[in-house]
Amino acid sequence: MKLRLICGYVLLSGLAFGVERGEEIRLWANGAPGSEGETALEVSKPNKDNPKLPLQFSVVHYPSIYVFLPAKEKANGMAVVVAAGGGHSQVVIDHEGWQIADWLNKNGIAAFVLKYRLARAPGSKYTVEGNALPDSARAMRMVRSRASEWGVDPARIGFMGFSAGGELAALVETRFDAGNDSASDPIDRASSRPDFAVVVYPGFRPGTITVPKNAPPTFLVCADDDRSHVVTTVNLYLDLQKQGVSSEMHIYASGGHGFGMRANKLPEATWPDRLKEWMYDKKLLTPQ
Repeated sequence: MKLRLICGYVLLSGLAFGVERGEEIRLWANGAPGSEGETALEVSKPNKDNPKLPLQFSVVHYPSIYVFLPAKEKANGMAVVVAAGGGHSQVVIDHEGWQIADWLNKNGIAAFVLKYRLARAPGSKYTVEGNALPDSARAMRMVRSRASEWGVDPARIGFMGFSAGGELAALVETRFDAGNDSASDPIDRASSRPDFAVVVYPGFRPGTITVPKNAPPTFLVCADDDRSHVVTTVNLYLDLQKQGVSSEMHIYASGGHGFGMRANKLPEATWPDRLKEWMYDKKLLTPQ
């Protein structure tokens, strides 16, 4: 039986890599709750190097994930939903989305870059908790419900967020549910709980995050010269500690806000290495 399961996993993993890199999949095929009947166009900044992957979005009505699967020979079954920042007025999806997906794929990790609805875009009817959070939870459910199709281990799916996306990471890791077994939509039957969270220079109002005891292990990072965001990072870390949730935090002296994974000569540029070491420590990855 064990051999049969392994063979099935390998076969499904092989099929998964036929997916077009950066393929966009809407989270709700017939319209997201709160956006039913919407026909307006989304607004994005074009990317001359890759027209299919815009540099940013400033109007979002049709939340989706973009699928980036690692090379077959590198794939290890781990997956991450990635939420870029932008102050909820835009999604800086190139700098904190596509570039992050590249790093994850190089390390054998499947990436699912989230395009979520924007609560603070001019004229927006959306809210963070009423729309952007459900988009994040739906992304987790979709990846878990289609794990075998994409060659993903359903017990090693995390959520990584930057700035406003860091707020979504903090929300989805503290307000998850096990899914609805009686739902007609199979995606809604899957759990929205991340198996781990990566929270990068998050921004949120005090008192909006309540950490449960069963929150997932969390990795946090920010720069000390990003004063408003270092406070939220530290407070989240302390709240996780109070509940006995395993967590690791890195605060770099310099780096400012929005450093992502850009290469430079500052120590903060090494945080992806610390993240990978943490993944080894939590047995999410196996050193090669």
